[in-house]
Amino acid sequence: MQPCETESPRQPLSRVGLARPWLLADIGGTNARFGWLDDGAAAPSHVLSLPAAGHAGPAAAARHYLAQLRDRLGIAYCPPRAAAWAVATAVAGDEVRFTNSGWSFSRAATRAELGLDELLVLNDFEALALSLPRLQPQQLRRFGGPDQGLPGSCLAVIGPGTGLGVAGLLPTAQGWVAVPGEGGHATLSAADDFDAAVLAAVRREHAHVSAERLLSGIGLPLLHAAVAQVLGQAAAAPLSASEVVDGALQTGDALCQRTVDSFCALLGSFAGNVALTLGARGGVYIGGGIVPRLGDRFFSSPFRQRFEAKGRFQAYLQAIPTALITDTQAALTGSAFALELRGH
Repeated sequence: MQPCETESPRQPLSRVGLARPWLLADIGGTNARFGWLDDGAAAPSHVLSLPAAGHAGPAAAARHYLAQLRDRLGIAYCPPRAAAWAVATAVAGDEVRFTNSGWSFSRAATRAELGLDELLVLNDFEALALSLPRLQPQQLRRFGGPDQGLPGSCLAVIGPGTGLGVAGLLPTAQGWVAVPGEGGHATLSAADDFDAAVLAAVRREHAHVSAERLLSGIGLPLLHAAVAQVLGQAAAAPLSASEVVDGALQTGDALCQRTVDSFCALLGSFAGNVALTLGARGGVYIGGGIVPRLGDRFFSSPFRQRFEAKGRFQAYLQAIPTALITDTQAALTGSAFALELRGH
């Protein structure tokens, strides 16, 4: 890494392109993960995750990250010229408001505050989708279907984290194009009588039961309570998502185990719906922070069976691979790719 040439005048990006270093971020409802892409680097470095609760907003968190990085790099530190932020919300217009946190920011004001020539803001699952073609086998754990999907076909990614993200990736003559959406807010459907009873229990509190309402960090406690109600059990004090997972994996709590199995089954049905809707014959990938915590229990769950259980289209879905993304930095890689495309 060469020392920053602070005396060199900054030229307009239209003349020099998106010069590095780049500030990358994957900002969810709970945490903001920052990374750094220096000149000549192939992958983000100096990755740091900061809690959203500890900072007034994304710009404040970014300043905290950059201050730490400046202290670490010393004279080799060079202020970022451009940034790409993947955010857990729909992106439209200058004002960005997060769905599952109190954060909001102005793109123009933040770009000026951080001294950036370019601030690209994209949906977090748009960024995750863009990472898919570059993922290596060691960044994935496959779960059913063939080793490869149909070449030249659409890919899809879903991810239960604080919320539930969904996106597609389409092959075009000009390269891959990400298609972000808000599929997590589509209505969740039942595949059997137990699902139907759980959804009916939830509808007593919520008129619309979206997929995110149950298949997310904010949804697991509600799913746990609904499963208890259907089974005729009196649940104790409400549990957090982490407590439900820990109860299933560590203490052997039967109700938590049934909740996690129900979560995986419903997620499989939802993933199959996404595959059919997008025609994602190239593969369906699972991101987010919840499923990796389930470990082997996920891979012994009804997820794949439910994914394929679509009647006359079972064979269609059997030919589609599904895989868990195990690399927590994949969205940063996708953000960098988006910025790379922006500079061409």
